[in-house]
Amino acid sequence: MTAALSLAGVACTFVSRDAPGQRYTAVRDVTLAVGEGEFVSVVGPTGCGKSTLLNMAAGLLAPSAGSVSVFGAPLAGINKRAGYMFQGESLMPWRTAMQNVRAGFEFRGVPLREATARAEEWLKRVGLGGFGDRYPHQLSGGMRKRTSLAQTLALDPDIILMDEPFSALDIQTRQLMENEVLDLWASKKKAVLFITHDLDEAIAMSDRVVVLSAGPASHPIGEFAIDLARPRDVAEIKTDARFVELHAAIWAVLREEVLAGYRQQLAA
Repeated sequence: MTAALSLAGVACTFVSRDAPGQRYTAVRDVTLAVGEGEFVSVVGPTGCGKSTLLNMAAGLLAPSAGSVSVFGAPLAGINKRAGYMFQGESLMPWRTAMQNVRAGFEFRGVPLREATARAEEWLKRVGLGGFGDRYPHQLSGGMRKRTSLAQTLALDPDIILMDEPFSALDIQTRQLMENEVLDLWASKKKAVLFITHDLDEAIAMSDRVVVLSAGPASHPIGEFAIDLARPRDVAEIKTDARFVELHAAIWAVLREEVLAGYRQQLAA
């Protein structure tokens, strides 16, 4: 399988905000590849550097050591073959849903009529065909996430980077969005690197789950192939006996790291 995205021995070190002059290593010795059409999730304790990995994959951060490659070519600057769906709100509040989805086409010089038609098509694909004229504040949290999803996928990126995109949603809306993503992914089979703190979500959606240790200097401590049949419904799959086995195996590796991360937060 060709690696759409490859992180080879990467590390990322920052200057500490709390102690000027001191350095803080968020992640180290991370080697991870995501094949074409593969859905890979990264789980780990809060503050273990999951988002740092994603930002290096996006080209928003340069690794302090190691290298990032995209389809075999070294990444220099922004990863133009990737779409990034952020954890927080990323819609422009002064633009309607349609205008937000259309923005990427506009930035690429697509004629306005064509950009509008393609944006409207994507809003229909995520179930928001009748809401293109609404502003973000007029949409529910789930609708805003659907708009962000359309905004990310409309430009047809080869790699999709997702940073805990559904963590703020209620459980019912979250499951609907997770199934929406799986349906869209199945139709396009893009490479996905998905960051989550929710182990159930990671297992239900992924082909592989990678576990990071607690920080500082987080690093991979486990990798699990998810051999559950597709297509999957994220709610129904959780009652499958194999899902329960996988959850127990991954949690056995993750549990102590979660406790270590929690102790670190209490100490801080």
